[in-house]
Amino acid sequence: MNSSEESAVSAMSAGRSAMRMGPAELVQAAAMARRFYLEGKSKIQIAEEFGVSRFKVARVLETALERDLVRIEIRVPAELDAERSDALRARYGLRHAVVVESPTPADDSDESPDPENLGEVAAGLLGELVTEGDVLGLAWGRSTIHMAAALDSLPPCTVVQLTGVYDAGTAERGSVEAVRRAAQVSGGDAHPIYAPMLLPDAATAAALRHQTGIARAFEYFDKVTVAAVSIGSWEPGISTVHDMLTDEERAHYASLGVAAEMSAHLFDAEGRRVGRDLGERCITVEADRLRRIPEVVAIAGGARKAAAIDAVLRSGLVTSLVTDTAAADHLLTAGTAPRPALDRADPDGA
Repeated sequence: MNSSEESAVSAMSAGRSAMRMGPAELVQAAAMARRFYLEGKSKIQIAEEFGVSRFKVARVLETALERDLVRIEIRVPAELDAERSDALRARYGLRHAVVVESPTPADDSDESPDPENLGEVAAGLLGELVTEGDVLGLAWGRSTIHMAAALDSLPPCTVVQLTGVYDAGTAERGSVEAVRRAAQVSGGDAHPIYAPMLLPDAATAAALRHQTGIARAFEYFDKVTVAAVSIGSWEPGISTVHDMLTDEERAHYASLGVAAEMSAHLFDAEGRRVGRDLGERCITVEADRLRRIPEVVAIAGGARKAAAIDAVLRSGLVTSLVTDTAAADHLLTAGTAPRPALDRADPDGA
């Protein structure tokens, strides 16, 4: 075998257990292993080549593993944590969970900085999930903006903005540009929303929803098949909605037990929606519509957001997660085990 073959399979004559096989058996087992693991041949094909039964091939391959004649290595890129990813997927009943290594603290503190590579990983996940003809929805959030910037390929699809922007004056650098970027990469149509996420009152928000461009985007909400959203914890600099409110309004919603925010929807620690009146002032996709989207990918990481991520995962609105090891370690030990996310169950109706 050459060096690349040895990374997957090692045919070894060393080792006491392997030497219990005779030389002819060793050679034949190594050849069968090469055909099966490296060349991708089926057991039936190998059986025909060597003139034995497929059951004999299966026994030889099993013996080769048991006796260390064959050594299989499973490798993922260093920045991905496969073990935590699988454990997180199982704990929350997610369709996909991808955990990346957290950045190293800049000093001796235990506080890891917020991860900056989640967007790149999420872009790769979207490349797997989106198929031709899908409608991709993008909500406001720094993570989704970074993800859109990292996209390098997407099948032809329509891209729609799911929320207004944090600041209409920065639309060109924010979620509007993210929608345009994703549509450009996919070669599909873009439906941005040129409006703030939060309005002074419900009447202004209602009037804006009836404007032609915004109404056209809203018409696509029921057609969205894959969505990407960000999560914020209820504190300054982490939740854009928190930062847009007055001190009095923040105190009011905090009194309701808000622990997390996603797309201008507020959640308590159990994933129940609170402060629903805020949604009347917002340009955003409704929670019930989010729940009907087949695939909703949340992108959020950092220890500071762990409790918020847990709350949103318990809401039944999210099916997949891209996060980091700092958040994952908290999530894997967070309170009681939640209901499977894929049940899409509403905690308020439980």
